Amino acid sequence: MKNKFLYIPFLALGLGLVACEPEFKDEINAGTYTNGEADFTTYVAIGNSLTAGYMDGTVFRSGQNNSYPNILAKQFKLVGGGTFTQPSYEDDVNDLGGLILMGTPQTLTRMVINMSTGGPQNLAGTPTIEISKLQQKAYNNMGIPGAKSFHLLAAGYGNLQGLATKTANPYFVRHATTPTTTVLADAMSMNPTFFTNWIGSNDVLAYALSGGTGVDQKGNTNPATYGSDDITDPNVFAQVYATIMNTLTANGAKGVVATIPSVTSIPYFTTVKYNPLSVAALGETAGINTINQSLYGPMKAILTAVGAGDRIELLSTTSANPVIIVDKTLPNLSAQITAVASQVPELAPLAGYLGATFGQVRQANKNDLILLTASSAIGKTTTLPTGVPETLGVVGVTYPLGDALVLLPSEQQAITEATTAFNQIIRQIAASKNIPVADMNRIMNDLVAGLRNSDGQIYTADYFKGTGNLNTVMFSLDGVHPNSRGYAFVANEIIKVINQNYKARIPFVNVADYQGPKLVPSN
Repeated sequence: MKNKFLYIPFLALGLGLVACEPEFKDEINAGTYTNGEADFTTYVAIGNSLTAGYMDGTVFRSGQNNSYPNILAKQFKLVGGGTFTQPSYEDDVNDLGGLILMGTPQTLTRMVINMSTGGPQNLAGTPTIEISKLQQKAYNNMGIPGAKSFHLLAAGYGNLQGLATKTANPYFVRHATTPTTTVLADAMSMNPTFFTNWIGSNDVLAYALSGGTGVDQKGNTNPATYGSDDITDPNVFAQVYATIMNTLTANGAKGVVATIPSVTSIPYFTTVKYNPLSVAALGETAGINTINQSLYGPMKAILTAVGAGDRIELLSTTSANPVIIVDKTLPNLSAQITAVASQVPELAPLAGYLGATFGQVRQANKNDLILLTASSAIGKTTTLPTGVPETLGVVGVTYPLGDALVLLPSEQQAITEATTAFNQIIRQIAASKNIPVADMNRIMNDLVAGLRNSDGQIYTADYFKGTGNLNTVMFSLDGVHPNSRGYAFVANEIIKVINQNYKARIPFVNVADYQGPKLVPSN
């Protein structure tokens, strides 16, 4: 099997394409397959949801079959690889995904595209994957959705009783060999001869997914005090990662580790633009003039009076407009806004509300990242206090998007600094063990630019936009995790690293053979 890939960055303003030299040149066929210096007899994968095969918002039976470790294991079999096992999802009888605990749904079903409405939805039905149906078995795929680096070393992370106190992980609970074991201990019980280690994304991604509402714990070396959405301290990450790698390589196993992707490269943070409010959506010129007269004009005047007139400009009647957002880094002008508004007769009845609501509000700009979840909130009407006109409750237009739906520049900076620090640690520790690195950070950025396959198809990190890009997207409908096609791409990148560093000749998989978004006629 032969596959060639070209990385092609799109030029600014869509002026053209520039093709780089092919990354994969060597002819590999059945007569030249070899494992080289690697022993794939027992391959074990550790990591988080990216390793587990999580996609479209959950793990489901058919999707798990296309986890990148399972795809790799099939290729490894061609060069002496042994049996590869994954946690059982036989109880996912309807292929819905999602979890239940004692029959009560805990998470949502998988996302699909409802062709009758044209948008993503959770598949109708009730999950059948019962968390308390304990398998008590270690598997070759030890990817645990939601796990941060230090969770792999946490005793009790698979204890059913710990779910109530949120000290356990429901996915690990399903198959932990004992209530007190650790993820790493169960992985090592498989006696790996080869491993992949892609852990660390959640140490920063959870903060990003929360819109930066967590805490950057840099300087706090006690992860027991961290919240679920916090950024891990780099020293904690370094200590944990070193322990993981020391353990994985203790018996001479070889492997590949992967860097952490930058959040700015995934559709969850790039799909919703800062200025999604079209003239038509705002009611054309008449509607925009009404909003300007009733809110934007008065607020512009009030903010100008208190020295912050640059926070809001009048809505344009000729071009797309930005949403209004809460920016917690701004000085809180609630008291000043209330005081000025109370002196204007027509605003006086709303002075307290305007002060409380707009104290730290501004229009978004190109430096802000609007989360994918904001797409279902923008334009909806929120509940307002008694006496406040309903017209002031249109989210993103007359009522601000909350902090949890926006990544501010300062929050992005914290994410970038942590990602850079973690990736430096990964590279340093891997180098000390002579373990090669798959640079998933660079690879995800390449996907943003564009990836051309040997059949001429260009694949991207775009979010599903309709049938026009149905066959080109590599991310699933949750906007965070790859789809089956994306995991095939990840597998190829790891195979490339293996071939280059272990003198192996393992064939690549054909990315086009793997499915993109799931479409259903109705839901």
